[in-house]
Amino acid sequence: MSLDLYSQTPASGSTRMLFLGDAALTDGFQLIGFETWADPSEEVLDEVLSELHESRRNAFIVLDTRLSESGSPMLERVRREGGRILITVVPPLNDPNGFRCGIDNQVDSLTGNGSLESKG
Repeated sequence: MSLDLYSQTPASGSTRMLFLGDAALTDGFQLIGFETWADPSEEVLDEVLSELHESRRNAFIVLDTRLSESGSPMLERVRREGGRILITVVPPLNDPNGFRCGIDNQVDSLTGNGSLESKG
């Protein structure tokens, strides 16, 4: 499967904003200027990330929980390397209160909330 990623690429030098995830969320992300992929497979995620990695473009990527937990080798590589490609996750529409971000524990400890929970 080949994507025509360049037809969706903004002017060079700018940061690409991408949303890959639940089709129910794509309209909202399109309205605020994101490139979107509705219900993409892990293979599509890998292809998008590979293209961004190879082109050395800056990117801000929002993933749904399903893709963020997919075990994609390219996603793990991008997370490990850091730098130009920033990835964040949005909660599922059907369980927004069950969502925990990867840095929640660090934020809790910095704000003192972690110590309150352990004492409660």
